[in-house]
Amino acid sequence: MRKALPLRTVFALAALAILVSAIALVATPRSATAAPGKTAVLEELSDAFSQLAESASEAVVFINVSKEMKRNTAPFSGPFGAFPDDFFERFFGPGNPWQRPPQRKDPGGRQVPYGQGSGFIISSDGHIVTNHHVVGDADTITVHLADNRKMEAELVGSDPNTEIAIIKIDAKDLPTLPLADSDQLRVGEWVVAIGSPFGLSHSVTAGIVSARGRGNVGIADYADFIQTDAAINPGNSGGPLLNLQGSVVGVNTAIFSRSGGYMGIGFAIPINMVKYIYDQLRENGEISRGYLGVL
Repeated sequence: MRKALPLRTVFALAALAILVSAIALVATPRSATAAPGKTAVLEELSDAFSQLAESASEAVVFINVSKEMKRNTAPFSGPFGAFPDDFFERFFGPGNPWQRPPQRKDPGGRQVPYGQGSGFIISSDGHIVTNHHVVGDADTITVHLADNRKMEAELVGSDPNTEIAIIKIDAKDLPTLPLADSDQLRVGEWVVAIGSPFGLSHSVTAGIVSARGRGNVGIADYADFIQTDAAINPGNSGGPLLNLQGSVVGVNTAIFSRSGGYMGIGFAIPINMVKYIYDQLRENGEISRGYLGVL
């Protein structure tokens, strides 16, 4: 009769069998069809971003501005165009990296301030939305279209209290961006910023709506800003903030930063504010507001 194995040997063989099975399970190739199913949602989101960037970029423009002045004034060179120095001191503190550089003169001896920003086409006949601080005091406005055309623009109207400006180029059948209802925007919703940071035209960044109704941030008097963590940098000012449907929900206007660059806090004017004053800017070139007083 065969002698029974010792109990210790039985346990050892069982443990060895379990170890071999585990190694075989790890070494077995996973099904090639498993990965696509797990990444389908991410691929759909990626496609949404790609399609949005491709379609919306056609109506986004890069803006260069210049101004000749006889007095001794340095070029404006802040990250959003023509902001004055005290604006940057409020946002970045004294001694910030966006203080005005040494002055430079044209051959005639006059100062030649310069700046740049972004904008987007709101009507097929050439009306463009941008920021007041980008074009409000400019003598010459040059618009660079997505199809590489370069055209001179005229200032139609500008409102420093809301930081909104309308310019126009002489063109027809231009692509435009649809306007959303910014009152329906939700915190946490995906948004996309398109503009020309540091002169790099049609750059696309994405993030979420961090907050709504941000007031008292020292930018404009009549706007409660959309706060976003989409990367907004010098040159994005005036460009569109869009939802995933490709509709404009805001106008990128400023950042909060201690370094002068992106730190995850950007501000955009709600597009409903643009709708509110657009017609008046087109017709009158400015906004007339009533005042309550005592005679």
